[in-house]
Amino acid sequence: MAQEKKPFWREILESVILAVVLAAVIRLWLFEPFYIPSPSMQPTLYPGDRIIVNKLSYRLHPPERGDVIVFKFPLDPQRDFVKRVVALEQETIEVRQGYVYINGRRLEEPYLPHELVPDYGPIKVPRGHLFVMGDNRNNSEDSRFWGPLNQKYLIGKAFFVYWPPHHMELIK
Repeated sequence: MAQEKKPFWREILESVILAVVLAAVIRLWLFEPFYIPSPSMQPTLYPGDRIIVNKLSYRLHPPERGDVIVFKFPLDPQRDFVKRVVALEQETIEVRQGYVYINGRRLEEPYLPHELVPDYGPIKVPRGHLFVMGDNRNNSEDSRFWGPLNQKYLIGKAFFVYWPPHHMELIK
């Protein structure tokens, strides 16, 4: 018994529905694009950059120091922020003479130019929180101003700049 051929319009409609469902699943649970509006992450990310965020990564493992993350801004969850994880829960962070110290040991941050940054802390990061800072430390609204980030606000790990083409690269 031969299968009856579907009308052309029905094949197109089924293909479009499948594509929309797949796109929604990918965007909701796997990957999402974000736009960088400010210079707070320079020299890693620049205003106008567009990045891809892995939304699944922190369901599989906890954030690590050095990760560039996207999260809901705790003081206004309608806004998304991008910052770097500097200290993990239960660590003590301090900024002295432009350098970050974690539990008394200087943090090596080869991705940053050395700038004189105001002293801060020491403070201990509470359980379930992260201490995040922008790479452009003198032009970043970060945990130094609004406190450690509750991990419930995490969206995901930024991992790739896809626009503009001359800045296309993996995020380190």
